[in-house]
Amino acid sequence: MDMTYYDHGTPAERWERARLFFDAKDYTAAARVLGTLVDEVPEQTGLRLLLARAYYHSAQLRRAESELRVIVDRDPVEQYARLMLGRTLQRQGRSEEAEPHMRLASALAGDFEQL
Repeated sequence: MDMTYYDHGTPAERWERARLFFDAKDYTAAARVLGTLVDEVPEQTGLRLLLARAYYHSAQLRRAESELRVIVDRDPVEQYARLMLGRTLQRQGRSEEAEPHMRLASALAGDFEQL
């Protein structure tokens, strides 16, 4: 089994390593670590959300969108995932498609002025 630095260690150690990469703004490395973790435990929303954020910040917008859609399909009232999905779509120049997600995120956050 060929193991790299990104794959080495327990899931908890890799989660910590991914957080360190993310906090250091090395989003590509964070995504590399998180991608394998999400494959191992796909039901973990926190891991998938951080992976989506890492993709977003490293301009891997299609990948971010894909991860965020999985989250909102599973949990339609996940406010931060809705917000991130809206921003990801906006950043891709798909503002009209982003609008319903942005409005719902605002409503879920209790910001009714944006509606």
